[in-house]
Amino acid sequence: METPPVSTIGEKDTSQPEQQWEKNPREKLDSVTQISQQPPTETLELGVSPDSASQILENTQGTEKLVAEPEGDSHKSHGSTSQMPEALQTSDLWYCPDGSFVKKIIIRGHGLDKPKLGSCCRVLALGFPFGSGPPEGWTELTMGVGPWREETWGELIEKCLESMCQGEEAELQLPGHSGPPVRLTLASFTQGRDSWELETSEKEALAKEERARGTELFRAGNPEGAARCYGRALRLLLTLPPPGPPERTVLHANLAACQLLLGQPQLAAQSCDRVLEREPGHLKALYRRGVAQAALGNLEKAAADLKKVLAIDPKNRAAQEELGKVVIQGKKQDAGLAQGLRKMFG
Repeated sequence: METPPVSTIGEKDTSQPEQQWEKNPREKLDSVTQISQQPPTETLELGVSPDSASQILENTQGTEKLVAEPEGDSHKSHGSTSQMPEALQTSDLWYCPDGSFVKKIIIRGHGLDKPKLGSCCRVLALGFPFGSGPPEGWTELTMGVGPWREETWGELIEKCLESMCQGEEAELQLPGHSGPPVRLTLASFTQGRDSWELETSEKEALAKEERARGTELFRAGNPEGAARCYGRALRLLLTLPPPGPPERTVLHANLAACQLLLGQPQLAAQSCDRVLEREPGHLKALYRRGVAQAALGNLEKAAADLKKVLAIDPKNRAAQEELGKVVIQGKKQDAGLAQGLRKMFG
């Protein structure tokens, strides 16, 4: 699991006079804000009607099978636990690249290592506003493993832990949260590994587990959690040499289904594009891209994709219904345009 770079804000630059920071604080703050607003490399988003659910999920080999979670690594503590953390003289801020939170370091940790895939972390979490937040007090979380990552707070905590050193204590500023600050302390963690350190067979096994769990969540009516699983599986497989395993096609198709249900047709269309680059006749990808294009108002592109589905499978009922909606919507647009022209030139 890759760790995003940590941007440290507010430390004094010994190479320039202190007055320069006091003189140009707005300029530096703007540069940090631009970084925090950049979109993540891979975002999971989602709007298709429930009656199309039968067309949603890709399953190439029949019943999905949940793979047992891998055992954690050795619980040998990483680094010295006797070393006292160093208190900060000034606050350090770290902006999560996807904009989901800002981390304010209260007590600096020691060492340079950070939790990686498989690291068992001893964590103290306080003040989370979510109804199903982590348990108050000390708990152990294993990076990249376990159902805790599927909770509302799971992805946020995992991203934060990836940026923390042993002994670090931080407050998290969450968008829209006006209550007391959320506080997270990383007491210790065991040795883990970056994704690039894994063997090909290990990556494929982890990706298979994520896919199986994603399918389970999707069928349980949780497309958001399913999208996170499919996204994590894809990030593992994208590090393999091209053309990569055929599993990637299935994952992109399933991710598109989640993105449609979550009201993100632009991302769904992009996921379908990746499928169709490898399999131009992939029915579900053509159907989902057609639905996505219709939601985006690209009616001609939507009709073209849906007609391709019907050319391959003339009895595809979902495609027939969606194409009918597109035709009706197109006629309404044409009528509105004609009325506007009559008013303009009448």
